[in-house]
Amino acid sequence: MAIDTDFWFLILSFIIFFMNLFIAKLNYDTTSDELRTVFEEYGTVSSANVITDKFTSRSKGFGFVEMDDDTAATTAIEALNDSDLAGHNIVVKKAEPRKEHSNNRS
Repeated sequence: MAIDTDFWFLILSFIIFFMNLFIAKLNYDTTSDELRTVFEEYGTVSSANVITDKFTSRSKGFGFVEMDDDTAATTAIEALNDSDLAGHNIVVKKAEPRKEHSNNRS
């Protein structure tokens, strides 16, 4: 079986150079654009998303920011964790990989 080196380079680049951040305790009025603006002070932001309820479209009070540079992301974590954003002390940390959940409904 042949190994696709371009594929693995892409995967390793993503793991090495990108950091996904978890942001909690957001004000329910904070938008994805506002979140992006705050984190862009520390480096390039690939994406910023406030998570919303699929039925009401209301914020769930947390979100994710993906930054292009690991060092910039670490600086953002140190600067923004437990800081005030729109009247709320937010939590900023490296996002953990999503765990698989079994759907055993017996």
